[in-house]
Amino acid sequence: MSPLSISTPARLTSVATAKLPRLVLLGLALAYIVAGLFMRDPWKTDDAVGLATMITAIREGGITWLLPQVGHLAHAEEGPLITWVGAISIWIFGPFIGDITAGRLPNLLWFGITASSVWYGTYLLGRRSEAQPLALPFGGEPPPRDYGRMLADAALLLLLATVGILQRTHETTVIPAIMACQALAFYSLARSIDRPLTGATTLAIALAASFLTRGWIGAIPIMAGALLTFYPRSQLWRRKRWLPWIVLLTAALILAWWIPATQGSEYWIRNWKIWNLSSFAGPDLPDMGRTLRDLPWYLWPAWPLALLAVWRWRAWIYAPHIWVPLMLLISSALLLFGLAEPSDSEYALLAVPCAVLAAFSLPTLRRGVVNTLDWFAVMCFSLTVATAWLGWVAVNFQWPAQMSRNIGRHTTGYEPSISWVAFGLALLVTIGWVALVVWRLRVKPQALWRGTVLSAGGLTATWILLVLLWQPAVDYARSYRIMSGQLAQALEQNLRPGECVRGLSLGSGQRASFLIFNNLTFTFDSKCTVVLQQTTNQSLRDNTAAYSDGAEVLWQGGRRADRHEVFRLLRVTPNR
Repeated sequence: MSPLSISTPARLTSVATAKLPRLVLLGLALAYIVAGLFMRDPWKTDDAVGLATMITAIREGGITWLLPQVGHLAHAEEGPLITWVGAISIWIFGPFIGDITAGRLPNLLWFGITASSVWYGTYLLGRRSEAQPLALPFGGEPPPRDYGRMLADAALLLLLATVGILQRTHETTVIPAIMACQALAFYSLARSIDRPLTGATTLAIALAASFLTRGWIGAIPIMAGALLTFYPRSQLWRRKRWLPWIVLLTAALILAWWIPATQGSEYWIRNWKIWNLSSFAGPDLPDMGRTLRDLPWYLWPAWPLALLAVWRWRAWIYAPHIWVPLMLLISSALLLFGLAEPSDSEYALLAVPCAVLAAFSLPTLRRGVVNTLDWFAVMCFSLTVATAWLGWVAVNFQWPAQMSRNIGRHTTGYEPSISWVAFGLALLVTIGWVALVVWRLRVKPQALWRGTVLSAGGLTATWILLVLLWQPAVDYARSYRIMSGQLAQALEQNLRPGECVRGLSLGSGQRASFLIFNNLTFTFDSKCTVVLQQTTNQSLRDNTAAYSDGAEVLWQGGRRADRHEVFRLLRVTPNR
């Protein structure tokens, strides 16, 4: 039976596709990405490491552009794309706005690619005949363009409402970039149906970019998902003759980096291969359990709607608006169970296809169900907004006592101070959320995007409040700025002419932070008589830390917010 002869599950009138004002959509997207991106320190580990590879490329030049490094440490993981884009941004804008701020500007680019690809890809699929709602007996169904636009708005808003990606899209890591690559691949597949040359070329660029962003771990799920969309029963099967062009262009773009990279450093390439291969492993039951436990929270609120879309459109499973995002979702989900330790980089690949599928469930829902989802969003995000304010009260006024003590354990030594500017802006954001709720109560809009606006607006309001009210305390707990300054001063006072400093057990995040804040680098040369050691207070008490005896302690310190981590600057004898 032809799919067009099957009754479509979508039921709605043109009133439900009333146009969402563009300024509302753009304003919400800008507020989402800009809040928390600037005016803060790089946080330890991934956020700091990504920025440090960019700064190293600018300061050291040469091979560090081709093969990312954190100072003297070869960052032989993932790929060079975010280093290239970030270093170019620092080179252009760094002299005017500072290296840290300039290094974060590419996040706006990655978010822009993701948002526009999701919107246009969903729009292209949503206006196709297979996705149209059932024609009403007396007319009144929406025209294809209005229907496609409504679905595109909903997909983007559901992506903005996805809880798990919120913090990660604001960090200088591969996550914003790999999401952009997948979203661009989604758009390319949607575009390939009607404009195969444009779609195939853009798809090859997206696939190569995914490899250059996160190696095979990032490329395999996107490549596999794209290949599965060319299944014989799908619309893309008619474009299969473009597959050789996609493969050749993808391979050419990858080899343009890989060939000179293999000539640049055998050590870097060997470790990159080890990292890629060792990341894959057979499924482990405890790890699978943790993954299944975390995913519902990570993908909320899109995942129930995505599952519902697959069920409601099951008779149309091979239609492009279901098949394309579903294949990207399945390939990304399967990868989670083939990795030794799945990270947020893998979870993030579920967000885009999940949001797209969720958008196509909306026209199939009854009005009562849509209203229930609206009320759930109102209650849920009103609670998170209130919690953000309660945490600020606990930090500044020590009430409620239990919450204040819990926060205090992670911010030892922090002295809170009230920023009245931040307080005023937080009040305005809260008033904006209340106004959105009141609009929903009084106007009772019929547009189908109303619930997605509530979810995206509520999560964005919560995030902005956390940034305005909590960021000073979070910065104190996660930044190495103060400690790095103390270490730099200790080195200036104690280092003799000609002495070098090597690192011992230094984490990549710590190395990155010291490089960013004070341009401190530490070699691996065992002949260096000055050692910066990272250890723990427990190891020092037990005398199990290296150089527990016989070394001269020049300086000892750490972040007051971390009760375990400690750093020692030691001078050792040359023969040790």
